[in-house]
Amino acid sequence: MSWLLLVLVIVALFVVSKFIHFNHLRHRFLAIFLILLLAFLVFTFTSVIRGHSIDLRTAQGISSASKIYFSWFVHVAGNVKEISANVIKMDWIPKNNSMTGSAAAGSGDGW
Repeated sequence: MSWLLLVLVIVALFVVSKFIHFNHLRHRFLAIFLILLLAFLVFTFTSVIRGHSIDLRTAQGISSASKIYFSWFVHVAGNVKEISANVIKMDWIPKNNSMTGSAAAGSGDGW
């Protein structure tokens, strides 16, 4: 079901974009970004709520699905923040230089 909905959304947006002529390159990039964002949201929403028995035809079901999705989204954002902080804290400059010593002096070892 989610793949079908995703394909339908992408096809519909593609057809609409063919009828609307974008005059500027930035408008094309914006349209592509919005299509990809919508596809991401549809795909992740259906993937996140797939394991739950939620009826999206009721207000209570939509409320439950929204709570589950946004709690998942906040958790993902927290993970991205944690990974980014760890990457920033890493020491990216090597401590030892492999070219020092006998290989760098031309002893015949190595390269």
